[in-house]
Amino acid sequence: MNTQKIFDTPLFGLGFRVFFALAGLSALVLIVLWNAIFKGALTVDNYFAPNYWHAHEMLLGYSVAVIAGFLLTAVKNWTGQPTLTGDKLAGLALLWLYGRILPFYAGLLPDALIAAIDFSFLPVLAYQISKPIMQAKHFKSLIFIGLLLLLTLGNGLLHAEILGLSQNTASTGIQLIVATIILLILIIAGRVFPFFIERGLHGTLLIRSPLLDALSIGSAVAVFALQLWGVSGTFLALTAIFAVIVNIARLSAWYVHRIWYVPLLWILYAGYGWIVIGFILTVFSAYAWVSATLALHAFTAGGIGVLTLGMMARVSLGHTGRALRASNAMAIAFVLINFAVLLRVLLPLALSGWYTLLIYGSTLSWLAAFSLFMFVYAPILTSPRIDGQEG
Repeated sequence: MNTQKIFDTPLFGLGFRVFFALAGLSALVLIVLWNAIFKGALTVDNYFAPNYWHAHEMLLGYSVAVIAGFLLTAVKNWTGQPTLTGDKLAGLALLWLYGRILPFYAGLLPDALIAAIDFSFLPVLAYQISKPIMQAKHFKSLIFIGLLLLLTLGNGLLHAEILGLSQNTASTGIQLIVATIILLILIIAGRVFPFFIERGLHGTLLIRSPLLDALSIGSAVAVFALQLWGVSGTFLALTAIFAVIVNIARLSAWYVHRIWYVPLLWILYAGYGWIVIGFILTVFSAYAWVSATLALHAFTAGGIGVLTLGMMARVSLGHTGRALRASNAMAIAFVLINFAVLLRVLLPLALSGWYTLLIYGSTLSWLAAFSLFMFVYAPILTSPRIDGQEG
Protein backbone atom coordinates (compact mmCIF):
# COMPACT_ATOMS: atom_id res chain seq x y z
CA MET A 1 0.00 0.00 0.00
CA ASN A 2 1.40 3.40 -1.01
CA THR A 3 1.32 5.75 1.99
CA GLN A 4 3.31 8.59 0.40
CA LYS A 5 1.96 11.98 1.36
CA ILE A 6 0.39 14.03 -1.42
CA PHE A 7 2.85 16.88 -1.03
CA ASP A 8 5.95 14.77 -0.33
CA THR A 9 7.66 16.10 -3.46
CA PRO A 10 10.79 18.22 -4.03
CA LEU A 11 8.65 21.32 -4.71
CA PHE A 12 7.56 21.27 -1.05
CA GLY A 13 10.90 20.19 0.37
CA LEU A 14 11.80 23.68 1.62
CA GLY A 15 10.13 27.08 1.52
CA PHE A 16 12.22 28.65 -1.24
CA ARG A 17 11.12 26.05 -3.78
CA VAL A 18 7.38 26.59 -3.94
CA PHE A 19 7.42 30.29 -3.10
CA PHE A 20 10.12 31.19 -5.63
CA ALA A 21 8.17 29.23 -8.25
CA LEU A 22 5.00 31.12 -7.33
CA ALA A 23 6.89 34.41 -7.34
CA GLY A 24 8.30 33.80 -10.81
CA LEU A 25 4.91 32.79 -12.16
CA SER A 26 3.15 35.75 -10.55
CA ALA A 27 5.75 38.19 -11.92
CA LEU A 28 4.60 37.12 -15.37
CA VAL A 29 0.85 36.75 -14.85
CA LEU A 30 0.38 39.91 -12.79
CA ILE A 31 2.22 42.13 -15.27
CA VAL A 32 0.37 40.66 -18.27
CA LEU A 33 -2.95 41.31 -16.53
CA TRP A 34 -1.94 44.80 -15.41
CA ASN A 35 -0.78 45.72 -18.92
CA ALA A 36 -4.16 44.63 -20.32
CA ILE A 37 -6.07 46.50 -17.61
CA PHE A 38 -3.90 49.62 -17.95
CA LYS A 39 -4.49 49.77 -21.72
CA GLY A 40 -8.24 49.15 -21.30
CA ALA A 41 -8.09 45.85 -23.16
CA LEU A 42 -9.38 43.95 -20.12
CA THR A 43 -12.13 44.95 -17.73
CA VAL A 44 -12.83 42.67 -14.78
CA ASP A 45 -14.65 42.97 -11.50
CA ASN A 46 -12.16 43.14 -8.67
CA TYR A 47 -12.21 43.73 -4.94
CA PHE A 48 -9.43 46.30 -5.47
CA ALA A 49 -9.49 49.42 -7.64
CA PRO A 50 -7.06 48.87 -10.59
CA ASN A 51 -4.14 50.95 -9.24
CA TYR A 52 -4.49 49.47 -5.77
CA TRP A 53 -4.66 45.95 -7.22
CA HIS A 54 -1.42 46.48 -9.17
CA ALA A 55 0.40 47.85 -6.14
CA HIS A 56 -1.01 45.26 -3.75
CA GLU A 57 -0.23 42.28 -5.94
CA MET A 58 3.31 43.29 -6.87
CA LEU A 59 4.12 44.05 -3.22
CA LEU A 60 2.02 41.59 -1.21
CA GLY A 61 1.78 39.01 -3.96
CA TYR A 62 5.09 38.78 -5.81
CA SER A 63 7.42 40.44 -3.29
CA VAL A 64 5.97 38.69 -0.24
CA ALA A 65 6.27 35.33 -2.02
CA VAL A 66 10.01 35.94 -2.40
CA ILE A 67 10.25 37.10 1.22
CA ALA A 68 8.38 34.01 2.44
CA GLY A 69 10.60 31.67 0.44
CA PHE A 70 13.77 33.37 1.64
CA LEU A 71 12.82 33.54 5.33
CA LEU A 72 11.48 29.97 5.51
CA THR A 73 14.84 28.84 4.13
CA ALA A 74 17.19 31.27 5.88
CA VAL A 75 15.63 30.86 9.33
CA LYS A 76 16.31 27.12 9.11
CA ASN A 77 19.99 27.89 8.45
CA TRP A 78 20.23 30.59 11.12
CA THR A 79 18.53 28.57 13.87
CA GLY A 80 19.28 24.96 12.97
CA GLN A 81 15.57 24.28 13.51
CA PRO A 82 13.20 22.87 10.85
CA THR A 83 10.74 25.12 9.03
CA LEU A 84 7.62 24.17 7.10
CA THR A 85 7.78 21.35 4.56
CA GLY A 86 5.35 18.99 2.87
CA ASP A 87 1.62 19.37 3.54
CA LYS A 88 1.99 22.35 5.90
CA LEU A 89 4.13 24.24 3.39
CA ALA A 90 1.62 23.43 0.67
CA GLY A 91 -1.15 24.77 2.89
CA LEU A 92 0.71 28.06 3.37
CA ALA A 93 1.33 28.30 -0.38
CA LEU A 94 -2.37 27.70 -1.07
CA LEU A 95 -3.28 30.46 1.37
CA TRP A 96 -1.03 32.82 -0.60
CA LEU A 97 -2.61 31.63 -3.85
CA TYR A 98 -6.16 32.15 -2.60
CA GLY A 99 -5.18 35.72 -1.74
CA ARG A 100 -4.31 36.29 -5.41
CA ILE A 101 -7.43 34.66 -6.86
CA LEU A 102 -10.29 35.66 -4.57
CA PRO A 103 -10.24 39.42 -5.36
CA PHE A 104 -11.61 38.46 -8.79
CA TYR A 105 -14.67 36.95 -7.06
CA ALA A 106 -15.87 40.35 -5.85
CA GLY A 107 -19.67 40.34 -5.88
CA LEU A 108 -19.76 36.55 -5.58
CA LEU A 109 -18.00 36.36 -2.22
CA PRO A 110 -18.30 38.78 0.72
CA ASP A 111 -15.64 41.49 0.69
CA ALA A 112 -14.85 40.68 4.32
CA LEU A 113 -14.00 37.08 3.39
CA ILE A 114 -11.74 38.19 0.52
CA ALA A 115 -9.97 40.60 2.86
CA ALA A 116 -9.64 38.03 5.66
CA ILE A 117 -8.04 35.41 3.39
CA ASP A 118 -5.51 37.86 1.99
CA PHE A 119 -4.83 39.48 5.36
CA SER A 120 -4.20 36.17 7.14
CA PHE A 121 -1.14 35.12 5.13
CA LEU A 122 1.42 37.43 6.74
CA PRO A 123 0.41 36.70 10.38
CA VAL A 124 0.49 32.97 9.67
CA LEU A 125 3.92 33.31 8.04
CA ALA A 126 5.19 35.38 10.97
CA TYR A 127 3.95 32.75 13.45
CA GLN A 128 5.54 29.87 11.54
CA ILE A 129 8.88 31.68 11.33
CA SER A 130 8.79 32.76 14.97
CA LYS A 131 8.61 29.16 16.23
CA PRO A 132 12.13 28.06 15.18
CA ILE A 133 13.52 31.47 16.16
CA MET A 134 12.14 31.15 19.69
CA GLN A 135 13.11 27.48 19.99
CA ALA A 136 16.72 28.33 19.10
CA LYS A 137 16.64 31.60 21.11
CA HIS A 138 17.94 33.33 17.98
CA PHE A 139 16.47 36.59 19.20
CA LYS A 140 18.27 38.90 16.75
CA SER A 141 16.13 37.38 14.00
CA LEU A 142 12.96 38.61 15.69
CA ILE A 143 13.46 41.82 13.69
CA PHE A 144 11.99 39.94 10.73
CA ILE A 145 8.87 39.09 12.71
CA GLY A 146 8.48 42.79 13.44
CA LEU A 147 8.85 43.64 9.75
CA LEU A 148 6.26 41.02 8.78
CA LEU A 149 3.88 42.58 11.29
CA LEU A 150 4.53 46.03 9.78
CA LEU A 151 3.63 44.58 6.39
CA THR A 152 0.48 43.20 8.01
CA LEU A 153 -0.36 46.66 9.32
CA GLY A 154 0.12 48.19 5.87
CA ASN A 155 -2.13 45.52 4.35
CA GLY A 156 -4.70 46.18 7.05
CA LEU A 157 -4.74 49.91 6.27
CA LEU A 158 -5.40 49.13 2.62
CA HIS A 159 -8.22 46.69 3.38
CA ALA A 160 -9.73 49.00 5.99
CA GLU A 161 -10.37 51.71 3.39
CA ILE A 162 -11.79 49.27 0.86
CA LEU A 163 -14.14 47.80 3.48
CA GLY A 164 -15.27 51.27 4.53
CA LEU A 165 -13.74 50.99 8.00
CA SER A 166 -11.49 54.03 7.49
CA GLN A 167 -10.88 56.88 5.10
CA ASN A 168 -7.73 57.70 3.12
CA THR A 169 -5.62 54.92 4.66
CA ALA A 170 -4.94 52.82 1.53
CA SER A 171 -2.19 55.03 0.13
CA THR A 172 -0.59 55.19 3.59
CA GLY A 173 -0.71 51.41 3.75
CA ILE A 174 1.02 51.09 0.39
CA GLN A 175 3.71 53.58 1.46
CA LEU A 176 4.28 51.59 4.66
CA ILE A 177 4.53 48.33 2.72
CA VAL A 178 7.10 49.72 0.27
CA ALA A 179 9.15 51.22 3.11
CA THR A 180 9.08 47.98 5.10
CA ILE A 181 10.20 45.84 2.16
CA ILE A 182 13.09 48.22 1.40
CA LEU A 183 14.12 48.14 5.07
CA LEU A 184 13.96 44.35 5.06
CA ILE A 185 16.20 44.31 1.98
CA LEU A 186 18.71 46.67 3.60
CA ILE A 187 18.85 44.48 6.71
CA ILE A 188 19.23 41.25 4.74
CA ALA A 189 21.90 42.89 2.55
CA GLY A 190 24.06 43.41 5.62
CA ARG A 191 23.76 39.74 6.49
CA VAL A 192 24.26 38.14 3.08
CA PHE A 193 26.13 40.51 0.73
CA PRO A 194 29.55 40.14 2.42
CA PHE A 195 29.03 36.38 2.78
CA PHE A 196 28.00 35.96 -0.88
CA ILE A 197 30.94 38.05 -2.07
CA GLU A 198 33.48 36.13 0.01
CA ARG A 199 32.03 32.83 -1.20
CA GLY A 200 31.86 33.97 -4.82
CA LEU A 201 35.31 35.59 -5.00
CA HIS A 202 37.97 33.33 -3.52
CA GLY A 203 40.58 35.16 -1.50
CA THR A 204 38.29 38.08 -0.73
CA LEU A 205 37.77 39.18 2.87
CA LEU A 206 35.45 42.10 3.57
CA ILE A 207 35.50 44.24 6.67
CA ARG A 208 32.03 44.69 8.17
CA SER A 209 30.97 48.10 9.43
CA PRO A 210 28.14 47.97 11.99
CA LEU A 211 28.12 51.78 11.97
CA LEU A 212 27.47 51.99 8.23
CA ASP A 213 24.85 49.24 8.56
CA ALA A 214 23.04 51.21 11.25
CA LEU A 215 23.29 54.53 9.41
CA SER A 216 22.06 53.11 6.11
CA ILE A 217 19.02 51.53 7.74
CA GLY A 218 18.39 54.47 10.07
CA SER A 219 18.56 57.01 7.24
CA ALA A 220 16.08 54.97 5.20
CA VAL A 221 13.73 54.83 8.19
CA ALA A 222 13.97 58.62 8.50
CA VAL A 223 13.19 59.22 4.80
CA PHE A 224 10.21 56.89 4.76
CA ALA A 225 8.89 58.23 8.08
CA LEU A 226 8.96 61.78 6.73
CA GLN A 227 7.07 60.69 3.65
CA LEU A 228 4.47 58.89 5.77
CA TRP A 229 4.01 62.09 7.80
CA GLY A 230 3.57 64.09 4.60
CA VAL A 231 6.80 66.07 5.02
CA SER A 232 8.35 67.36 1.82
CA GLY A 233 10.66 70.18 0.75
CA THR A 234 14.13 70.83 2.13
CA PHE A 235 13.87 68.67 5.25
CA LEU A 236 12.96 65.57 3.22
CA ALA A 237 15.58 66.42 0.58
CA LEU A 238 18.40 66.75 3.13
CA THR A 239 17.41 63.49 4.81
CA ALA A 240 17.34 61.72 1.47
CA ILE A 241 20.77 63.15 0.58
CA PHE A 242 22.14 61.69 3.81
CA ALA A 243 20.56 58.33 2.91
CA VAL A 244 22.25 58.50 -0.49
CA ILE A 245 25.67 59.21 1.05
CA VAL A 246 25.62 56.49 3.72
CA ASN A 247 24.20 53.84 1.41
CA ILE A 248 26.81 54.59 -1.25
CA ALA A 249 29.47 54.34 1.46
CA ARG A 250 28.06 51.02 2.63
CA LEU A 251 27.92 49.61 -0.88
CA SER A 252 31.43 50.90 -1.62
CA ALA A 253 32.78 49.07 1.45
CA TRP A 254 31.58 45.82 -0.11
CA TYR A 255 32.84 46.65 -3.59
CA VAL A 256 35.36 44.39 -5.29
CA HIS A 257 36.00 45.04 -8.98
CA ARG A 258 35.87 41.31 -9.76
CA ILE A 259 32.12 41.22 -9.11
CA TRP A 260 31.54 42.28 -12.73
CA TYR A 261 32.75 38.86 -13.83
CA VAL A 262 30.16 37.13 -11.61
CA PRO A 263 26.52 37.78 -12.61
CA LEU A 264 25.21 36.39 -9.30
CA LEU A 265 27.11 39.20 -7.55
CA TRP A 266 26.75 42.19 -9.85
CA ILE A 267 22.98 41.74 -9.95
CA LEU A 268 22.90 42.33 -6.19
CA TYR A 269 24.96 45.52 -6.53
CA ALA A 270 22.69 46.67 -9.35
CA GLY A 271 19.58 46.10 -7.23
CA TYR A 272 21.08 48.01 -4.30
CA GLY A 273 22.09 50.73 -6.75
CA TRP A 274 18.45 51.22 -7.74
CA ILE A 275 17.61 51.80 -4.09
CA VAL A 276 20.27 54.54 -4.00
CA ILE A 277 18.74 56.00 -7.18
CA GLY A 278 15.37 55.88 -5.43
CA PHE A 279 16.76 58.10 -2.68
CA ILE A 280 18.32 60.44 -5.27
CA LEU A 281 14.99 60.80 -7.06
CA THR A 282 13.35 61.38 -3.69
CA VAL A 283 15.57 64.46 -3.30
CA PHE A 284 14.24 65.87 -6.57
CA SER A 285 10.64 64.81 -5.95
CA ALA A 286 10.76 66.62 -2.59
CA TYR A 287 10.74 69.84 -4.63
CA ALA A 288 8.36 68.38 -7.26
CA TRP A 289 11.15 68.58 -9.87
CA VAL A 290 10.43 64.98 -10.88
CA SER A 291 7.39 62.79 -10.40
CA ALA A 292 7.31 60.88 -7.11
CA THR A 293 6.19 57.88 -9.19
CA LEU A 294 9.68 57.62 -10.69
CA ALA A 295 11.25 57.43 -7.23
CA LEU A 296 8.64 54.86 -6.20
CA HIS A 297 9.42 52.63 -9.19
CA ALA A 298 13.16 52.98 -8.59
CA PHE A 299 12.52 51.43 -5.18
CA THR A 300 9.97 48.84 -6.36
CA ALA A 301 10.76 47.73 -9.91
CA GLY A 302 14.46 48.49 -9.36
CA GLY A 303 15.40 47.80 -5.76
CA ILE A 304 12.82 45.11 -5.08
CA GLY A 305 12.49 43.62 -8.57
CA VAL A 306 16.18 43.40 -9.44
CA LEU A 307 17.34 42.24 -6.00
CA THR A 308 14.64 39.60 -5.62
CA LEU A 309 15.45 38.11 -9.01
CA GLY A 310 19.14 37.98 -8.08
CA MET A 311 18.44 36.52 -4.65
CA MET A 312 16.11 33.83 -6.02
CA ALA A 313 18.73 32.84 -8.59
CA ARG A 314 21.52 32.57 -6.03
CA VAL A 315 19.56 30.96 -3.18
CA SER A 316 18.00 28.35 -5.48
CA LEU A 317 21.40 27.19 -6.70
CA GLY A 318 22.97 27.08 -3.26
CA HIS A 319 20.11 25.18 -1.63
CA THR A 320 19.81 22.56 -4.36
CA GLY A 321 23.51 21.63 -4.19
CA ARG A 322 24.41 23.23 -7.51
CA ALA A 323 27.47 25.26 -8.45
CA LEU A 324 27.03 28.97 -7.75
CA ARG A 325 27.27 30.02 -11.38
CA ALA A 326 24.55 31.80 -13.32
CA SER A 327 23.72 30.31 -16.70
CA ASN A 328 24.03 32.43 -19.82
CA ALA A 329 20.23 32.65 -19.92
CA MET A 330 20.11 34.09 -16.39
CA ALA A 331 22.90 36.55 -17.15
CA ILE A 332 20.72 37.79 -20.01
CA ALA A 333 17.73 37.91 -17.64
CA PHE A 334 19.73 40.10 -15.24
CA VAL A 335 20.50 42.53 -18.06
CA LEU A 336 16.88 42.53 -19.20
CA ILE A 337 15.39 43.33 -15.81
CA ASN A 338 17.78 46.25 -15.35
CA PHE A 339 16.89 47.46 -18.84
CA ALA A 340 13.21 47.25 -17.85
CA VAL A 341 13.84 49.53 -14.87
CA LEU A 342 15.94 51.90 -16.97
CA LEU A 343 13.02 52.26 -19.40
CA ARG A 344 10.52 52.70 -16.56
CA VAL A 345 12.47 55.04 -14.26
CA LEU A 346 15.29 57.01 -15.92
CA LEU A 347 14.52 57.35 -19.62
CA PRO A 348 11.14 59.07 -19.00
CA LEU A 349 13.15 61.95 -17.49
CA ALA A 350 14.73 62.64 -20.87
CA LEU A 351 12.09 61.23 -23.24
CA SER A 352 8.80 62.15 -21.65
CA GLY A 353 7.08 62.27 -25.04
CA TRP A 354 7.85 58.58 -25.51
CA TYR A 355 6.39 57.57 -22.14
CA THR A 356 3.85 55.08 -23.50
CA LEU A 357 6.43 53.40 -25.72
CA LEU A 358 8.92 53.26 -22.84
CA ILE A 359 6.35 51.59 -20.57
CA TYR A 360 5.64 49.04 -23.30
CA GLY A 361 9.34 48.29 -23.70
CA SER A 362 9.78 48.04 -19.95
CA THR A 363 6.92 45.56 -19.74
CA LEU A 364 8.38 43.37 -22.48
CA SER A 365 11.84 43.40 -20.86
CA TRP A 366 10.39 42.48 -17.46
CA LEU A 367 8.40 39.61 -18.97
CA ALA A 368 11.42 38.36 -20.90
CA ALA A 369 13.57 38.39 -17.76
CA PHE A 370 11.11 36.37 -15.69
CA SER A 371 10.32 34.04 -18.58
CA LEU A 372 14.02 33.13 -18.63
CA PHE A 373 13.97 32.70 -14.85
CA MET A 374 11.07 30.26 -15.03
CA PHE A 375 12.61 28.41 -17.98
CA VAL A 376 15.90 27.91 -16.10
CA TYR A 377 14.64 27.48 -12.54
CA ALA A 378 11.34 25.58 -12.81
CA PRO A 379 13.25 22.29 -13.32
CA ILE A 380 15.65 23.20 -10.49
CA LEU A 381 12.89 24.06 -8.02
CA THR A 382 10.89 20.91 -8.78
CA SER A 383 13.80 18.44 -8.76
CA PRO A 384 15.62 16.82 -5.80
CA ARG A 385 18.94 18.24 -4.64
CA ILE A 386 21.70 16.93 -6.89
CA ASP A 387 23.85 16.07 -3.84
CA GLY A 388 21.19 13.78 -2.37
CA GLN A 389 20.61 15.88 0.75
CA GLU A 390 17.21 16.94 2.03
CA GLY A 391 15.77 20.34 1.16
